[in-house]
Amino acid sequence: MSDGFLVVDKAPGMTSHDVVAIGRRALNTRKVGHAGTLDPMATGVLVLGFNNGTRLLQYITDGDKSYTATIVLGASTTTDDHEGEVTSTTDASTVSDEDIKAVLASMVGEIMQRPTNVSAIKVDGKRAYDRARSGEEFELPARKVNISQLDVLDIRRTEAATMVDIEVTCSAGTYIRAIARDLGAELKVGGHLNVLRRTRVAGFSLDQAIEIDQLKAGNFTSLELSDVARATFSTREIDLEEVNELSFGRPLAANDSDEIFAALSPDNRLIALLKNSADKAKPVAVFAAAN
Repeated sequence: MSDGFLVVDKAPGMTSHDVVAIGRRALNTRKVGHAGTLDPMATGVLVLGFNNGTRLLQYITDGDKSYTATIVLGASTTTDDHEGEVTSTTDASTVSDEDIKAVLASMVGEIMQRPTNVSAIKVDGKRAYDRARSGEEFELPARKVNISQLDVLDIRRTEAATMVDIEVTCSAGTYIRAIARDLGAELKVGGHLNVLRRTRVAGFSLDQAIEIDQLKAGNFTSLELSDVARATFSTREIDLEEVNELSFGRPLAANDSDEIFAALSPDNRLIALLKNSADKAKPVAVFAAAN
């Protein structure tokens, strides 16, 4: 296989790098990357790009994402999820459904969110999760994120805990564990994430995903660069003369707007990504360079 994408349903207990390693063997290429890391506890959509497909991954990573998750109220942990050490417990049985829904509703929109300390964010050149796991105490600064959907699917109570099932659509850089932590903090009972499943990354959803066993067995059909480009960018159909110009890295007449456009040839090949600059559409990446 030359270039393309796969959408994988990541299994629990695996790192995103584990999935990339399996993909490298299945695709017989070292040039494989992924769009948006999933923690080992999480499952769901992990988009792999291979060969020239890796050059589009940054644009997919920047797209919004959807998740389903379960929050446990009544306990805080060192990692804001069930894999961490419990640091405090509180009886959450008296917290009302209305209060839970009101706090979550207040998180919808553009908000300042403090990332979890076990995130991959670098602090002074070192990953936050490495600093946290070494026992260092610190707090990451809050940053702006956008949560466009945060629906409560169910609230369940047992003798041990109160569990809240949610569905979230959010911008890149949003931490679902931070939603769980902040909900528990606002309700003064503590909270952490128990289940996390990513259902969509940009234009790619679970209904396109293959299982890990299918990836290992090579039982899949990859997505073409042109299909991914159509799902990710506005498109511009170009003629053969324009294909030739772009293959040499030359600009074309300006796009209709200032967003990035995917330039597609008459035979449905992704030729380049174009962005307006100085009244011209200039290639920011060329996928069919002249020999």
